Amino acid sequence: MKYNVIHRGDDISIQLMHRFHELIRQYGLIHEEASPDIVLSIGGDGTLLNAFHQYKDQLDHIAFTGIHTGRLGFFADWKPDEVELLAQLMGESANQNDLRAVKYPLVEIQITTPQGIETELALNEFTLKGVDATLVAQLHINNELLETFRGDGICISTPSGSTAYNKSLGGAIVHPSLDAIQIAEIASINNRVYRTLGSPILLPKHHHCDIYPRANQNILLSLDHLYMQRNDIISIRSLVAAGKKVKFARFRPFPFWSRVREAFIGYDMV
Repeated sequence: MKYNVIHRGDDISIQLMHRFHELIRQYGLIHEEASPDIVLSIGGDGTLLNAFHQYKDQLDHIAFTGIHTGRLGFFADWKPDEVELLAQLMGESANQNDLRAVKYPLVEIQITTPQGIETELALNEFTLKGVDATLVAQLHINNELLETFRGDGICISTPSGSTAYNKSLGGAIVHPSLDAIQIAEIASINNRVYRTLGSPILLPKHHHCDIYPRANQNILLSLDHLYMQRNDIISIRSLVAAGKKVKFARFRPFPFWSRVREAFIGYDMV
């Protein structure tokens, strides 16, 4: 089995990387940056998002896992003092050819401009915001007009990303076993001219959402942690990515709702 390590760059993460290299060597795993079978992220959720986008073209054979060294790591299963146990379980899994993984859905973004269609993937969320004015856009669901939006922006999240920006917008937390995307408004304006639903929307995998911004708007797009400013967008289609999922290696049980409790409520049980 081949592996690679992506780290945040701080002293703790670098030390853990070197320690992991030493530990995993005894199990015969090969360090391979170009095309690994498993990618270990050491840092926070942003580090894992970096790892995902670095290897997003190889999702069919790569699994991710993470050691959390930041303040809040929702994707990372492991703590720094568990690096020895992680190396042991990963090594045993490799030697037994038994890598267990869970698969989470992704959101696919199709950006139409006069030059053609650009396709992107996001693990957490995609956002669309106005730069020098409020965002004005029509939202269509399955090719039918739903609403004309005006406000700060729109957030479209995956189930695994439902605990991120989406949650702060009042969106629902969605179990990642569901193939769905969620649309949440960012500070919408409601008056006699512009009316929006005002509630988050869940779309199943066979539905899509088309966003048609007002022409020539300066728009800030984000794909997870990646940002770009555009003024040439004709439309943006969002849907559950077909045939593509992200895999997370599971070397021990860590139920989703336990992860939610520990991330947002705390470890102490009353």
